Amino acid sequence: MKVVLVMAVFLGLINSALAASVDESKADWRIWPKVGEAQLSMLFFDIYHSQLLSPTGQYQLAEDVTPHPLALSITYQRDISQQQLLDATIEQWQKLGYNPQQIEPWAKQLASVFPNIEEGTNLTYVTDGKTGRFYYFKNSSEGQVGVSPQQIGNIDDESFNDAFVSIWLAPNTEYPKLRSQLIGSR
Repeated sequence: MKVVLVMAVFLGLINSALAASVDESKADWRIWPKVGEAQLSMLFFDIYHSQLLSPTGQYQLAEDVTPHPLALSITYQRDISQQQLLDATIEQWQKLGYNPQQIEPWAKQLASVFPNIEEGTNLTYVTDGKTGRFYYFKNSSEGQVGVSPQQIGNIDDESFNDAFVSIWLAPNTEYPKLRSQLIGSR
């Protein structure tokens, strides 16, 4: 009887450890497989390289642009001021048809999140489909290894979350080719 009890406890511990490992891998967006990637350039200037990641390596097309967890990772290839980044975000929301009453509080929140961007800086937005977190990583010229991205902000409102991701993933985005490459539908 003791052997059966010990085996049951042992199997329970193994099962818990395996479940925790699976949950941990879902939570760590840095190990998610790539869905797609795209390069944004204007005339002769490279602006950024972007990647879309998800726990499954797939993007599920749905009416909701964030129907499942995903990470949008952008590595900037030129310096961009915080104000330029904010202005470009607002401009994209206007083109997507969001009204000023929605945009104003979102822009105010992003003003406290967005940093000044230097060439090589990476910003990643990770969403669970309803809320999200911004991560910042400044590429070091000293070749630092093992430096983790730093969380710099959150979006706790689902409509704001969807609006932010819509800039890249909405069917009516200004850059449909970039969207197609990101979602893997080339």
